[in-house]
Amino acid sequence: MAHIFEGKTTNEAIEKGLKELNTTKDKVDIKILEDEEKRSFFSILTPRIVKVEMTLKEEKKLINKERNIENLEKIDFDRATENVKNFLSNFISSLPGENIAYDIKIENYYIVVDINGDDLNYLIGYRGDVLNNLQSILTAIASKGLENKVRVTLNICGYRQKREKSLEELAEKLAHTVVKTRKKITLEPMSAYERKIIHTKLQDNPKVETTSIGEEPYRKVVISLKNK
Repeated sequence: MAHIFEGKTTNEAIEKGLKELNTTKDKVDIKILEDEEKRSFFSILTPRIVKVEMTLKEEKKLINKERNIENLEKIDFDRATENVKNFLSNFISSLPGENIAYDIKIENYYIVVDINGDDLNYLIGYRGDVLNNLQSILTAIASKGLENKVRVTLNICGYRQKREKSLEELAEKLAHTVVKTRKKITLEPMSAYERKIIHTKLQDNPKVETTSIGEEPYRKVVISLKNK
């Protein structure tokens, strides 16, 4: 996600952006939208404003990994959706229990699958591990026979929304602990999606900052006091 910041000079706009994003210059891509040197004759009397666009490299890397931007328009979503439907029809019918149903739609170049029913916790697993594995399977099935890969987002009984709320509450609680104890806290390994929830929730916190350490799939979020 791109963020735009303003200042009287380029450096001021960049410093403002780094502060608000709780990051350092080496962790962002910076694009100058309006330079103080490129002002027209008619703008001389107006206040000088410089605009810069900043994108977190980790966030940009995740987006580029999840979505092949150049090939999105070439994806045969009708065929991909049919692949998913054929699999789910057989898969759902083989599951124990009743009142299990699924819905498929296209949103922002993703195939979005919602599965709902009674007692489906076994499809979610511990902190979504089974759900995430099933999502990977659906992505592979959707892309079968297609030239370009299509991504599937799977949600079961509203788990994604519940997990997001839980992580946001955890982030706030841990931030309070860091401020109180003045000691940093390292969370357990999380997926890039879950790490982003923590980063986003605390990005405007004036007292703490977040960073990611380690290599996938064991990458973790660290919450620490801001240096003043």
